[in-house]
Amino acid sequence: MGLTGGIGSGKSAVSARLVAHGAVLIDADQIAREVVAVGTAGLEAVLAEFGPGVAAADGSLDRPALGRIVFADEAARRRLEAIVHPLIQAETARRIANASADDIVVHDIPLLVEVGAQNAYDVVLVVEAPSELRLDRLEARGLPREQAQARMAAQADDARRRAAADLVVDNGGSLPDLDARVDEVWQALLARRDAAAGH
Repeated sequence: MGLTGGIGSGKSAVSARLVAHGAVLIDADQIAREVVAVGTAGLEAVLAEFGPGVAAADGSLDRPALGRIVFADEAARRRLEAIVHPLIQAETARRIANASADDIVVHDIPLLVEVGAQNAYDVVLVVEAPSELRLDRLEARGLPREQAQARMAAQADDARRRAAADLVVDNGGSLPDLDARVDEVWQALLARRDAAAGH
């Protein structure tokens, strides 16, 4: 299953609930960090492209500095994507190959719709929340409002994500409401898996 939604929509809460049920999670953001960790070819390539200004004092990637560049300049963002996306795709494929046939694999991929990957999944689940609520959540996490708005603007809108969705989860309410909806989704996924396996 591909899991997506705009920044601040609550994908992490949904994926955590699915993992609690037994899903195998592949987190695209986590892999994106790993492929540019210190000592990787990915980090070397990013520094070669964007210069020493995106390196932190300890030699790691200064993600806020890089973010200020790529979220303000689409051409720069595309140059970054050309470096990291192939690395992320290779690691993702390796993890999917390691899952068992009975596993329900959840690929948390924020830009699923933007990269046109919806057809790669048996099921696409979109998490939604009102934009003002998403901005409030991002501010509470320490992201300045104008940066949060820039990141939201760089992503697909709700209508485009909804058009690619098989399932939509509304995360505009309470956490118990969200958990109840995700529990329903889990039962639907089990039913689909069992039907596909001929159980």
